[in-house]
Parts: sequence; structure tokens; C-alpha cells
Amino acid sequence: MSLPFLVTPYYRRLADAHPALARQITPSPLEARTLPYETADPLADAAHSPLPRLVHRYPDRALILVTDRCAAYCRFCFRRHFTASGASSLTPGQEQAILAYLREHPEVEEVLLSGGDPLMLPDTRLAALLSGLRALRPGLVIRLGTRIPVVLPARITARLARILAAARPLWVVTHFNHPAELTPEAHAAVEALLTCGLPVVNQTVLLRGVNDHEETLAALFRGLLRWGVKPYYLLQGDLAAGTSHFRTPLSRTFDLYDRLSSMLSGLALPVLAVDLPDGGGKVRLHRSSVVRTDETWYYLQGPDGGLYRYPREEHLYEREDDPS
Repeated sequence: MSLPFLVTPYYRRLADAHPALARQITPSPLEARTLPYETADPLADAAHSPLPRLVHRYPDRALILVTDRCAAYCRFCFRRHFTASGASSLTPGQEQAILAYLREHPEVEEVLLSGGDPLMLPDTRLAALLSGLRALRPGLVIRLGTRIPVVLPARITARLARILAAARPLWVVTHFNHPAELTPEAHAAVEALLTCGLPVVNQTVLLRGVNDHEETLAALFRGLLRWGVKPYYLLQGDLAAGTSHFRTPLSRTFDLYDRLSSMLSGLALPVLAVDLPDGGGKVRLHRSSVVRTDETWYYLQGPDGGLYRYPREEHLYEREDDPS
């Protein structure tokens, strides 16, 4: 299924002035190219889904796919098989089934709300979901992943911030990818969250032709830190169908991260990580993560001790369609 084009007027104005931002939202013919090792479900969510809209990959963490809607569709989306699929929002029946499952699994210490973007829910619906989760147990940590502060900052109202704060401990995980996204409007949205006592961290996807230079990333991470946002993850691209033109070769990623590490403080430097193919889970990436290589693959060790293949894509980076 093709991901439709959707962007907010606010982000469209930014994209008109910054080609790197336009690349994140503008459909490309290259999305029709699916490489043999790319899949519609690169994290194997379906294999770890005991209930509709629930993914339980790790014993102590669970993921709820709250909605398939976003305010803007990112062309590099790794969950594009679900986003804009018409699945709409979590139904009351699905929500109650998930809450019952979590009640029966006290080993779950953290719940991540994702989708789609959870902040696309109306305030009343979001408040009810958060209230249900909080009623399970007081110490349950909720993480909410959102790109709303980036693409629709006006959505972050004082009322919404209070709703989120009422569900603490709750961490907001934003998705800023480029320093041009650090606007006064976005700052006001983040400040509204921080003022309510909500911790905010950021995860950035490493995107070819968008932010795959150390100066760009350093400016982003320093800017976030000045706002009081901890750069949390720098993510290597997933093997999602139709997204190869956004991925950087792993060898280049390592070189870039080495340079970043020499430029930034430990507080400003995020963890480099990748979600392993075939549901292998998220692992920190460093050169010693590579157990062995051959002409086609890097072999990375997963949390379960198994070896997982990640492609060597240097040849793709040298193609004429390389935008950098």
C-alpha cells in the first residue's frame, strides 16, 4: 500500500524554505523500489502481537498502536503498512482487551504509546486511555512517541499538557530530525510539556540527504539540549519497503558517529542504535557490534545472542540517485 501525501500548513511552510525538510515529506518514485531484504513489517511486530494493536516483544515492555493517523506522513516511515491503513483509532473493545492483558502481565514495567501519532486522539479519548493505564499500577512507566511538536506544535495546549502530566510517570519522546525544525513554535510546545513536569527526550532517525552530516546533527542535538530535551536515540534506518534511498551505509554511519562523539558532550550525544531485522530487537550500535562481515552483510548480535543480518549498502550510496 502506498503511503499518501499529508502535511500540515505549518510544516509545509518550513519545508518550502528547507530542502532537507521537504525531502522528509515529499513522495519519491524511489518508494516504489523494494529491495529483496526489505519488508512491510521490518520489526516483525505481527510476530510479537498477542492482541490487535498490542506488541509485546520484550518481557518488561509493551507497545500499543493507538491510531494509524499522523498529522504529517514521513516518507521514511517504518510502519507504513499500518500508518494511514484505515485502521483508525483504538476501539473501546480493543482498549479493554489490552488493559486486561497488561493487568495479567505484571512483568510489564513500561508501555509505549505509538501508532501513528497518539496525540492525534482527541483530548477526552487520550485522557481516558491514560487513566486506564494509570489505574493498572502506580509505578507503570508510560512513554508517548510523537512528532506533533515538530509538525503541528499548536496541538500542544496547556490542557493537553495537563492531561499528560496527570498520567505521570510519563515520558514524551519527540522526533526532531533537523535543526530547521527547532522553531519558536516548536520550542513553545516543548516548553509547555516541560513546565508541567513532563520529561522530554528525543529520538532522531539518521536520514540520507536530510541529516547525514555531523555538523547538522550536532546543531540539532545542541539545540535540543538548550531547550531541556535530552537527545536519546540516533537510529539507523530500518529495512522498510521503499525506504532504501533514506538509509546510510553502516560503515558511513560509524564514521559519522565517531566524529559526533568527538564534538559533543555525553549529555548532548544520543545513543546510536538499530532495530534488528526479523524482530531481533533494538541494540546499541558500535563497531564491536559487528561480529563478522562478508561482501553482502553485516552480522550483528541481538539481545538473544543470535546473529542478525544487516545489508551492506555502500553501492546504493554511490548511485546517481544519491541526493547528498
